Formats: sequence, C-alpha cells, structure tokens
Amino acid sequence: MIQEASAMGLLRTILIILLVYFGIKILARLFAPLFLRFVAKKAEEKFGQQFGGFQNPSQQKQQQKQKEGETVIDKMPNQNKSSNEKVGEYIDYEEIE
Repeated sequence: MIQEASAMGLLRTILIILLVYFGIKILARLFAPLFLRFVAKKAEEKFGQQFGGFQNPSQQKQQQKQKEGETVIDKMPNQNKSSNEKVGEYIDYEEIE
C-alpha cells in the first residue's frame, strides 16, 4: 500500500516538531542551573585534588598558631643557577644629525 502525504499530516508533523523544540527549550531553562552547579562542583573537586586539596580545619588552626608577620619558607629555591658573564659586547655609537 502506498500512502500519500496530506496537508493534515504535514501540519501534524510540524506541530510535533515545534512542541518538542519548545519542550526541550523549557526543560533546558529549568535544568541548566542544576547542570552548571554540578559541573562547577566537579571542577572544584578536580582542582582541589590537582593542587593538594583545600585546607581542613586542623591545618587552619596550625597556621593560626604562627605569629602574625612571621615568614615561613616551605621550599628553598635551587642554588645551581649560574649566570653567563659574557652576555655580549658593548658598542659605542654616535648620533648623526
């Protein structure tokens, strides 16, 4: 059997497509903030794991025990840096008018 397309069928298909489009648009507006909050939380956790985590309350208390203005160095810089004394040669020049 061959079915022919009718104007009513075309109108019905367009209506269904529009309803689906607007339905997805409304649902996206409702769930987008939740989704973004979830993504931000995951990014925060990943950032915390990558850089050693956030300080817990015991570490904060330990830092408060240090005197205000006290300098604490956790890591010393490398002392193996050698400077090259021969950087280049100096050339005198004279301005020409």
